[in-house]
Amino acid sequence: MTGVNLTVWILGPILGLMIFLFIFRIILTWYPQVDLNRLPFNLIAWPTEPFLVPLRKLVPPIGGVDITPIIWVGIFSLVREILLGQQGLLTMLSRVS
Repeated sequence: MTGVNLTVWILGPILGLMIFLFIFRIILTWYPQVDLNRLPFNLIAWPTEPFLVPLRKLVPPIGGVDITPIIWVGIFSLVREILLGQQGLLTMLSRVS
């Protein structure tokens, strides 16, 4: 297995998991009474919060709704497509090697 294939094999599931966690984070915003410090919700909050905190300083809530998880879903989806999509950079590199 080449280095590019190994990177694709590791990066694909990580990016997919982060998109999945941010989608769950969006769903959790519909339930403000949920305590994000308790199981199982902290399993979603813990990996996503470091991404959300700095972006919240740049993007204020719109109409009282925190849209930063939606922005991160878009960012991670774009990165995944650029790197691992059908015409992605790492996908093309893995076909060459």
